[in-house]
Amino acid sequence: MAEQKRDYYEVLGVDRNADDATLKKAYRQLAKKYHPDMHPGDKEAEAKFKEASEAYAVLSDADKRRQYDQFGHAAFEGGAGGGAGGFDFSGMDFSDIFGDIFGDFFGGGGRRSSNGPSRGNNIRESVRIKFEEAVFGCEKEIEVLLKEECQTCKGSGAKPGTSKKTCPKCGGKGKIVMTTQSLFGMMQNVTTCPECHGTGQVVEEKCPDCHGTGYIAKKKRIQVSIPAGIDNGQCIRIRDKGEPGLNGGPRGDLLVEVIVAPSKTFERNGYDVYSIAPISFAQAALGGEVIIKTMDGHVSYEVAPGTQTNTRIRLKGKGVPSLRNANARGDHYVTLVVQVPTSLNAQAKEALRTFDENCGNTLQEGGTQVKQEKKKKGFRDKFKDI
Repeated sequence: MAEQKRDYYEVLGVDRNADDATLKKAYRQLAKKYHPDMHPGDKEAEAKFKEASEAYAVLSDADKRRQYDQFGHAAFEGGAGGGAGGFDFSGMDFSDIFGDIFGDFFGGGGRRSSNGPSRGNNIRESVRIKFEEAVFGCEKEIEVLLKEECQTCKGSGAKPGTSKKTCPKCGGKGKIVMTTQSLFGMMQNVTTCPECHGTGQVVEEKCPDCHGTGYIAKKKRIQVSIPAGIDNGQCIRIRDKGEPGLNGGPRGDLLVEVIVAPSKTFERNGYDVYSIAPISFAQAALGGEVIIKTMDGHVSYEVAPGTQTNTRIRLKGKGVPSLRNANARGDHYVTLVVQVPTSLNAQAKEALRTFDENCGNTLQEGGTQVKQEKKKKGFRDKFKDI
């Protein structure tokens, strides 16, 4: 007894009213997922690939889809093909879909190509700036190796007095069409011509100055405007300063990565700035004015009496400007750390002892806390101590 087939719409995971674009998208995803080249030796993946291909072959054809909708799988039983369920794939053209699929597999090598104008590649460079320069913005000048049109051949790459010839390999089309036999019939794979690189023309006698490339590399100094608020690792795009385009296409762009040097005083998180400010024991206990260093210079801040170490305060609007709006700034968070003196003279030590006696006498037998605990001990506690 023959194995019962799944519904073709169920196989592709589409609705029965799906249009051609939906069918193609669904099949392309399944074909990429289960293609034998991606799962060599996997019989289950191969079976699912064939199942999806059979479903798409039927549903993508308006006449066959009409027959299937009316009679189901019985419409193709006993057909001429010896493949799945008697369906004949020999007349189907999968080149459009498989050209895209193989392009994804191999980095675009299987995609269709054209010898029309195309944009040049982007160039990546980097520039190092200080922390403060990233906060407030600055101007920097970098040196870049750019390709300029060869003045000898005017960008043609051909020796003066000669001209380009039609590429003999692709016949001037800029692409090579390779036809292969598969289980679905004949398939076409379109690739860029390796001889002319898609231009359709080749240089027989190369220009002596640019060696046939049409361009000469020259060092150029480019001014880079770095906006206020830029962060480490972000890029600045400078239009039309990249590689030259092909066949008259526009230049690519120059992408400048900004590398920000760390600050010894400040740390950054988004548009907020963090720092540490030391205060004396007297300032923490009695309160008073302290001077705090910010991105805008030194500011005065009034510390409250009894401030504990690691207390964090907020200086609103003293952070990093926003890239979108330079007038909008983050905040500056300052951690106040009480400094314990490491060297005291005799007078200072005596004054500190007097202070301690008036504040609980913590220097004697553990201070007030220990004395209170001793007072709370009853007979049983004393007995345990003995």
